[in-house]
Amino acid sequence: MTAVLFTCAGQRVDIVSAFGRAGATTVGADADRLAPALYHADHMALVPRIDDDGYVPALADLVREHDVRLVVPLTDLDQALLARSTRELAPALVLVPAPEVCATMGDKYRAHAFFVEHGLDSPRSWLPADVPDDARYPLLVKVREGFGSRHIHRARDPEELAFFLRYTPVDSFVQECCLGEEFSIDVFCDLDSRCLNAIPRTMIQSKGGESIKGRSIQDRELIEHGARVAETVGIVGPANVQCFREPDGSLPVTDVNPRFGGAFPLPLAAGSRYPELALALARGERPEPRIGEFREGIVMTRFFSDLCLVDDGTDLRPFAEELPHPLAAEPGEV
Repeated sequence: MTAVLFTCAGQRVDIVSAFGRAGATTVGADADRLAPALYHADHMALVPRIDDDGYVPALADLVREHDVRLVVPLTDLDQALLARSTRELAPALVLVPAPEVCATMGDKYRAHAFFVEHGLDSPRSWLPADVPDDARYPLLVKVREGFGSRHIHRARDPEELAFFLRYTPVDSFVQECCLGEEFSIDVFCDLDSRCLNAIPRTMIQSKGGESIKGRSIQDRELIEHGARVAETVGIVGPANVQCFREPDGSLPVTDVNPRFGGAFPLPLAAGSRYPELALALARGERPEPRIGEFREGIVMTRFFSDLCLVDDGTDLRPFAEELPHPLAAEPGEV
């Protein structure tokens, strides 16, 4: 069985469990011992924070200890660091694009410039000092390096734009709002950035920057667009392409996140087989593209779940089902 190390495991129980069902031995790593995904992995490990010099050496120790063959980051936080650390983590395959791809896609203004330079539509965008008089309001003030829809402000006129540019505490840029419908396309590429599949989905509802309701759609234009964007960017492994379909028919790209998307369960249920493809790459195989091979009409609606742990004084372990429930006394009882 191929051992897979998941970094920044966090709440991504869905991804860790999916790889387990695909036949992987799963190793979850996080700095927070309350990260739920740790307790759904076959092995768990607490590691230093990403900004600690000991972070990569700790991951390298796990690679050796568990004979890890695949490293999969589950957030944007350590992608660029892992991309620069492939030698330290060898012989495991680190499922991230090249460092320059991570750096470019991680800076949303640089990403916009890249899209335009390579012939991909992108909403008009400017640095704060360069916003022209003919900019179409409302405008968005967006953080250049961030995630989860944090530090995004909608300005209805020049006065609000000036206010939000003064108000925001982060390095930002300005972008015109798109007018059409938004879509996400979950893609997966091989080590040569050849797209193996692209699965579009509607954005019925989002919360905190993540889709919580959506539907898979067989839209040939979006499928081909997602594949083209992924191959142009140089994606390796998974990515999420966000775009709009504008009234003029254009498909401006607003974001490319080189990781599994928050709505991972939807393309998985639609038949993406992305965990199996990742494991095949780790084994040195070269899967053939299966563009458009997925089921349309799969509807996802996400919900909160929970994990209860028992603190035995030295460690935490999942709540044992055989224990009487509830353990606490009823109101009024000793």
